[in-house]
Amino acid sequence: MKSITKKMTFQEAMLVDQIAGLIFLKYGLHCIGCHMAADESIEDGARAHGLDNKEISKMINEINDKIKQLDKPKKKKK
Repeated sequence: MKSITKKMTFQEAMLVDQIAGLIFLKYGLHCIGCHMAADESIEDGARAHGLDNKEISKMINEINDKIKQLDKPKKKKK
């Protein structure tokens, strides 16, 4: 399964799955078009925008849960 960590850059996370970008927006991180997205870790960027450890963990878990949900194969109806 694909997953992201807080040590990844924003760009790396969005390359794993673009859903990460939408969840970043939800948390007030408008990093998709920022020049720092290629170099700054999710953790550092989130801290710069006022998120604490608990909020960062919640965001990372939300992204990974959504990726996992989207990766689940659909069951065939009989």
